[in-house]
Amino acid sequence: MSQWLSRVSSWLWSLGIAFVLSLLISTFIIQPTKVLGQSMEPTLRDHSRILIAKWGHSLGETPKYGDIVIIDSRIDRKRGLHDDLLEYPLFQWMSGASGRDIFWVKRVVGKAGDVLEIRNNQVYRNGEPLDEPYLKEKMTTSGIQIITVPDGCIYVMGDNRNHSKDSRFLGAVPIGHVIGKKL
Repeated sequence: MSQWLSRVSSWLWSLGIAFVLSLLISTFIIQPTKVLGQSMEPTLRDHSRILIAKWGHSLGETPKYGDIVIIDSRIDRKRGLHDDLLEYPLFQWMSGASGRDIFWVKRVVGKAGDVLEIRNNQVYRNGEPLDEPYLKEKMTTSGIQIITVPDGCIYVMGDNRNHSKDSRFLGAVPIGHVIGKKL
């Protein structure tokens, strides 16, 4: 009987270590996720699976122009370590939570201090039109929007501009709400 308990104990110890390691890796280094929706077409399709590099988020790095990032759209509240831990896929599955309405996959078009102008179906950054060969179709706009990206924030848009809920709807995204970037 004692040999059997020793084996069970050894297995439980190994499973516990594996769980803690996977939690740490998924929270701070790399995590798989699924794209939900058509806002990033044609670059990413609905239900595509991607890997997120999270070490930049863990280190507070600012993404580069053109990076595809995953953001927490709940920008009206401060994010903390508990948010990172609760995003662990097993915890989401156990709680029945879906990131569909919370986590958005978008492209960085502006960083702190940039002046973005959306006019004539085009995005301009600091007076220069953006070259965006990845767009699904020509963006349709009405009127002119001018946005200055605040300090500590980025401005994000989907590649399917005519069917994307992004910073035009949400506003500038605080760096702390950038969960990671697509590998």
